[in-house]
Amino acid sequence: MVMGRRPDVETAAFPISAVAVAGLAETMVNALIRVPFRQPWEGPGSLARNVGASVTRQVMRSFMGYVSSLPIEEFRSLEIVLDDLSGALLPPFVKGLGVEIAAGELGGVPGIWYRPKGATPRATVLYFHGGGYIGTSPTMYAAFTGALAKDADCEIFVADYRLAPEFPFPAGLEDAVAVLEGALDRGVDPARLFFAGDSGGGGLVYSLSIDARAEHLPRPAGIILFSPEVDLRLDEPSVSENAPLDILPWNIPTAAYLHGVDPADVRVNALGADLHDYPPVYVCFGGDEMFRDPIVRFVAELDEAQVDVTSFEAPAMFHVFPILMPWADSSRRSYRQVAEFVRRCVGDEAEG
Repeated sequence: MVMGRRPDVETAAFPISAVAVAGLAETMVNALIRVPFRQPWEGPGSLARNVGASVTRQVMRSFMGYVSSLPIEEFRSLEIVLDDLSGALLPPFVKGLGVEIAAGELGGVPGIWYRPKGATPRATVLYFHGGGYIGTSPTMYAAFTGALAKDADCEIFVADYRLAPEFPFPAGLEDAVAVLEGALDRGVDPARLFFAGDSGGGGLVYSLSIDARAEHLPRPAGIILFSPEVDLRLDEPSVSENAPLDILPWNIPTAAYLHGVDPADVRVNALGADLHDYPPVYVCFGGDEMFRDPIVRFVAELDEAQVDVTSFEAPAMFHVFPILMPWADSSRRSYRQVAEFVRRCVGDEAEG
């Protein structure tokens, strides 16, 4: 369930929630009004791609700036509204792709299954959604995870893990471990199991990988990451240099999740960590995103540890672009690469 519907999470009163929704609508209108003044036709791609990227960048930046300014009770109330809208609008699209949607749970953690209809899945993917460890929900990811399930021919479980600030670190990690143990108890073959995530969810995948190794749990066949938040120190040059180009707010919040934990702690920071015996990794990220430099370093350190790593840096693209612009050439390319990565990791290249 979305965080605001958990019994131990506070939400705002209806009148205040209505004002928050109205404020968001006004913010979105103002964002669209600004677009023509940003010369949206300029860029490295086609006119449609450039305009689409400019509109997405402006709208998402305004959206994130607005919601991050709200008190947590109003944020959770607004999140419920967005989750309800996603639940009404996205499932018909996903079903049109030939993908089935079903509520479920693994290890006591609720979530949503996405499965290609009428076919035996090639693999199982445990997906941890992004949102900076504080927001979004599995329902909001339906279009993306549905398309990924179809293209990669996998069943995907999107975990509804606990979020900060109500549940700071290590609550999300505890849920991720429970999901993994639940999948193994269900009989999922580790040789056909993948961890995946984007943004904060990608950082959580790293934490899960380290914790699973420490607990001597089987390693997965591979790891799939989209713009992972692998360094919570946020001190690399791209964090400031790409701030005008990315969709993320310039003041990325991490304190609510860390709750006093050192951002350099090996449990949350992949850079400089011991990456030996790491499973094969696929990483997709944008050349214009604020997390670019930490991700590039992470890829380099994986390579130095002799890990099988495949990376795709899309020029002039922002944070989690395959999720926000699924129609773009770069996004479609990343979907194809994930499908190829999955086939290779499970030894099914000949079927592709």
